Amino acid sequence: MESPGIIAAFWLLSAVTVGGALAVFLSRNLIHAVVFLVLSFLGMAGLFLTLSADFIAVAQILIYAGAVSILMVFAVMLTPMSARDNSNSLYVVPGVLLGAIVAAGVAFIAVDVEWPVLADLDADRFPTTVSAIGDLVLGRYLLAFEVASVLLLAALIGAIMLVREDEAA
Repeated sequence: MESPGIIAAFWLLSAVTVGGALAVFLSRNLIHAVVFLVLSFLGMAGLFLTLSADFIAVAQILIYAGAVSILMVFAVMLTPMSARDNSNSLYVVPGVLLGAIVAAGVAFIAVDVEWPVLADLDADRFPTTVSAIGDLVLGRYLLAFEVASVLLLAALIGAIMLVREDEAA
């Protein structure tokens, strides 16, 4: 990570990620909180890209910024309008204190630990695993992959059936 562009992108994406997370915490509207959470997820994907973890970045976009955020939007849309405010609760102060303690611990560990530095990165030492994962998912674990997709489809249909209103009533 010696290029000035990558370093600038890292710090910009870090600011976007932390800013999105803070906006989720401070937002009073639940829809806006979900949008800020998606922004934070996309910032994390960008951080993974700056760290040359392209498979994890794509998985972050597909799973978190895509599927999880859509699930949250459906959950928000299915709740009654009166339950959508993001009002203060009794646990705000303890949550902020716990978050500050965890952040201080992570910062202390990040600064205090002697991190090993790899001098030269060559392709032989760090092979990509995307093709191996694809071969396993579409080869050896194909049945488990398909069973999981059918199970998720059944859960989606069940959730729709639970929340729909009956026309007969």
